[in-house]
Amino acid sequence: MLTFPSLFLTVISIASLTRQVAAAGAPNPTRRSRVPRKDKYGGKIWAQVDKFQGDDFLDGSWEFFDQGDPTHGLVNYQNAQNAKSKGLAVVQDGKLILSVDDKTQLRPGGRRDSVRINTKKTYNGGLFIADFEAMPYGCSVWPAWWSVGPNWPEGGEIDILEGVNLGDTNQYTLHTGAGCSADSSVKATGKSLGTTCASSGTDNSGCAFKDSDPRSYGEGFNSAGGGVFAHLWDSDGIKIWHFARADIPHDITDGKPDPSSWTTPAAYFPTSSCDISHHFHDHSLTIDTTLCGDWAGAAFGATCSGSCQEAVADPTNFANAKWKINYIATYQ
Repeated sequence: MLTFPSLFLTVISIASLTRQVAAAGAPNPTRRSRVPRKDKYGGKIWAQVDKFQGDDFLDGSWEFFDQGDPTHGLVNYQNAQNAKSKGLAVVQDGKLILSVDDKTQLRPGGRRDSVRINTKKTYNGGLFIADFEAMPYGCSVWPAWWSVGPNWPEGGEIDILEGVNLGDTNQYTLHTGAGCSADSSVKATGKSLGTTCASSGTDNSGCAFKDSDPRSYGEGFNSAGGGVFAHLWDSDGIKIWHFARADIPHDITDGKPDPSSWTTPAAYFPTSSCDISHHFHDHSLTIDTTLCGDWAGAAFGATCSGSCQEAVADPTNFANAKWKINYIATYQ
């Protein structure tokens, strides 16, 4: 019998397998990561390459995915024009707000308008900082901030911020081709949920860490004023941090991030157990909110009552289903 965390991993793995077909899309230009310079004390100097803020998300550097949801969610993903005209993708006070329709009453089983965006540019490593003032949560809601390469799972997937329904902590997950595993003995604040990163025909759970901080997801995240998710992808591996608003390091707010000075990461996937440069390449950054689907639908009863389809039909369930994005910055 599967334990509850195992069920979550199994269900999200099915979702990951299906959604990657659409995520791969047309070939994108690649960027090979540069070796960061070092300061006189030997620390890496990270140079900002991109900063997406406000209207930058709507200038064409990010594209709107408007096909059927590969994870079988009850959503109609909107193109750029419709998302803007319906108020689902707007800029207010310099922040990008991505919303789920919270006005339309639907029949049970109907699909609700939502948004999924991704960068046209692809990345092959670096330091990534995402500052969210708020994130979507609620019964049936399945938000994610993630990156993915081509030919899933061979190009890899990094799930930085993801959860479902009324879950109260974040889950960090990797998905890869054969030959990659995680080391559960590494120094990380999150709890290891699985060490097999490789996907197969019957098991696509991936390797994951579960955060213990209730400010890392959902209502707790929003009540804390949001915060920052930072992930470092280099030759040493992949490390992911969450900083609640009150705990964001000054070097991040100053635009001069120094991961070597930060606290222990919530998740750490070292290259000693997985050849990172082989399993992760040409990643597109992605933000989406789906509803029900392979994970949120299957896990609905754990934190919510009634049925997932009924929850989607009621627009009052989506008052909190909004991303409020201060900025996303990339460094090399």
